[in-house]
Amino acid sequence: MQERHLFEYAVIRVVPRVEREEFINTGIILYCAKLKFLKSVYSLNADRIASLNCDLNLPDLGKNLEAFVQICEGSASSGPIGKLDAASRFRWLTATRSTVLQTSKVHPGFCVDPVETITKLKRDLVL
Repeated sequence: MQERHLFEYAVIRVVPRVEREEFINTGIILYCAKLKFLKSVYSLNADRIASLNCDLNLPDLGKNLEAFVQICEGSASSGPIGKLDAASRFRWLTATRSTVLQTSKVHPGFCVDPVETITKLKRDLVL
């Protein structure tokens, strides 16, 4: 039997009008400390986002979502946050904020393969 590893994840949400508290799930951030795994995936659905706000700048939103990916990877282009350890990057990305891009509360789980798990979470919660 394969070993199961504790992981944490949060859903990335687009909140076009923060005051209305309506959102569309657009991505996942998954962190597994034991496997040293931190990754963010997303999918922008322009039609779904437009149903809440037609004025949202989708190219800018895509750049901001790509920044989540770069920070998870610890990319040099992700600035000082990208230089932090993986746990700190995850906590920074999932901190409560009142912006167009927000994350859900952090949820725990167990997995064998974090790549398979993040793919399943994206399929079930975003697509």
